[in-house]
Amino acid sequence: MNDFFANLHASFRQEDLLDVGIVAFIIYRCLNLIRGTRAVQMVIGLAVLSGAYFLSNQLELYTSHWLLSNFFDYFIFIIIVLFQDDLRRALTKIGKNPFLWTVESENQIEMVDEVARAATQLARDRIGALIVIERDTGLKNFMDTGSRVDGRVRAELLYSIFLVDGPLHDGAVMIIGDRLVAAGCFLPLSKNPDIDKKYGTRHRAAIGLTEETDAIVVLVSEEAGEAHIVQAGRIIRNLSETQIRETLTERLNLHIPRDPLPKKINSFIEYIKGRSERDS
Repeated sequence: MNDFFANLHASFRQEDLLDVGIVAFIIYRCLNLIRGTRAVQMVIGLAVLSGAYFLSNQLELYTSHWLLSNFFDYFIFIIIVLFQDDLRRALTKIGKNPFLWTVESENQIEMVDEVARAATQLARDRIGALIVIERDTGLKNFMDTGSRVDGRVRAELLYSIFLVDGPLHDGAVMIIGDRLVAAGCFLPLSKNPDIDKKYGTRHRAAIGLTEETDAIVVLVSEEAGEAHIVQAGRIIRNLSETQIRETLTERLNLHIPRDPLPKKINSFIEYIKGRSERDS
């Protein structure tokens, strides 16, 4: 045993530590991406089939092993088909540069403004609402329970959806980025026995979703005429329009960088141009 650790220590490089860290980060991000979606059940199913494949080989179950072997011959294609939505979302996230102040970030700030304005108006008119903003955890499972919308987030649109006479008012709306993608969605109710008894179904649904995912929910209570923000199972109560805007901006990391990279690049280009002109 001592020889094993001695050899391990002798062959260990600093690059190996970086390599392990990168792989661990990728695995973590992949697991976080599929958490709360049907992809979790698919991964479990594939893990069960992988275990069956290994056991059939060990137990010499030739027919079972042959069937599973043929199945895994097309494993890459199966992964692409089963996880096409999750892969598309992952590639989209990889394509985003966190160091650049992009148009998408500006669109999300506009989305926050519209959500804050809509929530304030809904609270003022005592109209209940659930506005879900997706973060890293996919919410496709819950989107599938509602109706697809796919439109820019506008306060007027949100307000009209939650009007009592509307066909989609009884449920939640889902927002991804700056797009309103679904309405009339059903959320899981919290099973926490310690929740205050005064909270109704809408509050329990908001808490339940944020206990299972990292989504942020803007909750409007029709009884109290108040707007709240729910995250990680906790309610930030009775917020004004400004407070909603500031809280969402902070929780979604939408603060404008103090020294954004594009400005540095432009300054560098101007510096090079200035030197060239002086040298000439």
